[in-house]
Amino acid sequence: MNPSLASALAVFLGGMMLAASVVVLFVRDLLSAIIITGMISLSASVLFLLMDATDVAITEASIGAVLATLIFLWGKGKMGGRE
Repeated sequence: MNPSLASALAVFLGGMMLAASVVVLFVRDLLSAIIITGMISLSASVLFLLMDATDVAITEASIGAVLATLIFLWGKGKMGGRE
């Protein structure tokens, strides 16, 4: 990949992660906050992939984006209507 394109993509992903982190603070819906948090983690895994840290990217995608999101959704389901 072109180094300038990779740098631009890294800056875009970092800015998107920062903006999503601020948005999740003000979201009132718990499901939306869980989904945004999962997207932040998925963006971090793409950022790790751009830095050629493939093992870290796979770990972040599987643990951070998938498993943590599923645990949060399971916990939300256990809470029921008590948000």
